[in-house]
Amino acid sequence: MKLIFLGPPGAGKGTQAKLLAESYSIPHISTGEILRAAIAKETDLGKQAQAFVDRGELVPDALILDLIRARLQESDTQQGWILDGFPRNVSQAEFLEKLLAELNQNCDHALNLEVPDAVLVQRLLGRGRKDDNESTISRRLDVYREQTAPVIEFYKQQGALVSVDGSQQMEDVTKNLKSCISV
Repeated sequence: MKLIFLGPPGAGKGTQAKLLAESYSIPHISTGEILRAAIAKETDLGKQAQAFVDRGELVPDALILDLIRARLQESDTQQGWILDGFPRNVSQAEFLEKLLAELNQNCDHALNLEVPDAVLVQRLLGRGRKDDNESTISRRLDVYREQTAPVIEFYKQQGALVSVDGSQQMEDVTKNLKSCISV
């Protein structure tokens, strides 16, 4: 099972990706966690990424692509994987398609969690991360709409898109996702 999670910040991608990864015994690959670890360790990539995060902007593709390529070639991904936070834009989605072709893999489903902005802001403020304040959250949602939302159309055109209401109770979202991907 090879899945991509899409949706705005605060939609529950990370939570749902972890639950499904455990359920299907496949790795949960989160670019956000990879980046936060790099920032915490103050690696070169982490220092570069921190400047973008502080401004509420997305980390540039060039810093992300090599991480994804290396991760999808690790042995634990052969039975499947869940990508969380990647691809964030259409050029990354196109890169991923080429990479998967090189690796003789394909994406089974792109799962899109739909959540109203008011719910997203409430959830993000409740997380208590230092980079989550109303102005940064508003900027992140704007960046999402500009850059990441077109990825939904990309996967829709490929027939891989499955959209689920992410504003429901966590257990209901999980149940809906599982029923959509087991078809």
